[in-house]
Amino acid sequence: MSDTIAADQLRLIIERVERLEEEKKGISDDIADVYGEAKSTGFDVKTIKTIVRLRKMEKHHRDEAEALLETYKQALGLA
Repeated sequence: MSDTIAADQLRLIIERVERLEEEKKGISDDIADVYGEAKSTGFDVKTIKTIVRLRKMEKHHRDEAEALLETYKQALGLA
């Protein structure tokens, strides 16, 4: 009896993961569509992706990353 329960649990877990993977694919497609729309409007997608990445960061991490970038740019004569 417990083998049946374990098999049922495993099947349900796998089905949930499969559903979530499908949803993730759909969301990824939606995000790609939005970036495509931005590009067709004339926005630079690479810059938008950078801004999205920066907005996900906590302020002190973003400040640290920007300071390091500035330091490296100065060291390479890019500033």
